[in-house]
This record gives sequence, C-alpha cells and structure tokens, in this order.
Amino acid sequence: MLYQVLHKEAEPLVTDHEIPAPGRPVVIYHDFQYQAGTWNRPRRVVAKLEWHAGELFPRVGFIVTNRNDPARGIVHFYNGRGTCEQWIKEGKYALDWMRLSCHEFKANVVRLGLFALAYNLGNFLRRLALPKQMETWSLTSLKEKVIKVGARLVMHARRLVFQMAEVSIIRVMLAEILRKIRQLEPAPS
Repeated sequence: MLYQVLHKEAEPLVTDHEIPAPGRPVVIYHDFQYQAGTWNRPRRVVAKLEWHAGELFPRVGFIVTNRNDPARGIVHFYNGRGTCEQWIKEGKYALDWMRLSCHEFKANVVRLGLFALAYNLGNFLRRLALPKQMETWSLTSLKEKVIKVGARLVMHARRLVFQMAEVSIIRVMLAEILRKIRQLEPAPS
C-alpha cells in the first residue's frame, strides 16, 4: 500500500521528462511530505528517479528521513551509510566477529579489537597486494583460498620448500601477491 502511494507521488516526475538518450542516465531528485496511517505526523520523503537508456521504466527509490539537507545530499548520505553497513556485514560473516564469548567485558573488547585488526589487514591485502583478477574477491574468499590453505613444508639440503595445493590459487597468482607485498616494503635508510 505505502509503496503504491509513494509511486503515485513520483509519477509526475516520469511523465515530465523525455526518455533518456544513450550515454548518461536521467537522474531526478524530488522530496515531498507524507503521513502514513500509523505515523503521528507527516515525514519528509526523498525520491530518486534514475532512468537509463534502453529501460522501459525508470528505477525509483524512496528514503524517509528527518534530515533537512537537499534531496541529492540525502541520497548521497544514505548510500554511503549503506556501504558502511555492507562492510560491517562482511566483517560479521568473514571473520565471525560477533562471537564475543568471553565472560569479562575487557576480554571481549580485546577480542573485538583483534577482529577489527584482522579485518583491516584483510582489506589492506585486498586493496594493495592482490592481482587484478582477485581484487573483487570477498574477505571470505580470501580467507578460504589464500590464508587458510593447507600446505606442507619440505626441507631440502639448503632450502625450504613450501608446497601448497593449487586448488585454492594458482602459483602465478601467489607469486604476484608476494611480489606486490615486497614492493610495499619501505626503502632502506
């Protein structure tokens, strides 16, 4: 019901503009007051209409807010907030950082701090040391395919050989990761 009412409010935006030409989409921001039946007062609703060439209907999104910023700023703010929430979700699932099983508060603080450090190290690895074909991997994929990999250390006369299964990542990818990490070393002074 609410969705239909909001779409009816945004309908004039669709009819007022021409179908977009190829290239950049038509993006329109609009705000209005709306009061749902259970709300005690009207609230500000910001609508973003985005119409891409070749699409029959525009994409319409709504944000209910009490902020006074311009409509474009509201959309930008909430998109950034959504990105932050995705990072939190990634940390929850990749590192299981919600598992604070210690009975003392201080121990849980330390444990959460270690999870945050592991998350930041994973992002550091992902952004600075991964080959192009691995840059979009999630932290879960990195953990499973690069970090938590079974390997065997074989000692020869004058060297150590680290043998890994190539099921996780191929030798070329691992060599590229190690090369990029070496490049991050500070220059000797």
